[in-house]
Amino acid sequence: MSEDCAALHPCPWAKGEDYLAYHDNEWGVPSYDRNHLFEKLCLEGQQAGLSWITVLRKRDHYRRCFHHFVPESVARMRDSTLEKCLTDTGLIRNRLKIYAIRTNARALLTLEQQGTDFVEFLWQFVGGKPLINRFTGMADVPAQTEAARAMSKALKKAGFTFVGPTICYAFMQSMGLVNDHLTSCPQHPDNQQ
Repeated sequence: MSEDCAALHPCPWAKGEDYLAYHDNEWGVPSYDRNHLFEKLCLEGQQAGLSWITVLRKRDHYRRCFHHFVPESVARMRDSTLEKCLTDTGLIRNRLKIYAIRTNARALLTLEQQGTDFVEFLWQFVGGKPLINRFTGMADVPAQTEAARAMSKALKKAGFTFVGPTICYAFMQSMGLVNDHLTSCPQHPDNQQ
């Protein structure tokens, strides 16, 4: 643990109870769980143009509507079911975003049918282990990186949608592929020892 614990404080964006709980317990924690990674990739796409808190507060409802993001179940969803989702106020009612979840489930299954492990596919962009950054201020944190651009390109080539480089970098941050907690944050790995 850092010697000066009193000087540590959460990343500046972690304001409010919902954000702080997400920041402290989820954001930046490495995940190697296929369905969890799939869920988060889809939810980051739902966020496009919105704040993460909007999606975070709707996340449980998304899980109920989209079979807890089990790709096999999501891939079988009918158009009629997705159309009902477009009238559900508990979801972000954007046709392209709603249909993208099913598209991405099908793309994931196609990758796997071709012999690609989805978890390994995603983690390859950081060499299979978390990349620990040491940013001191929010202005230092990039919106995207070369690794995120490479992930975006590979996902699009595989048939995924709503996976631009900024979305991919947000996904990488949230799933712990990269750790972008500021060095002054108690959640940064340097302050966990």
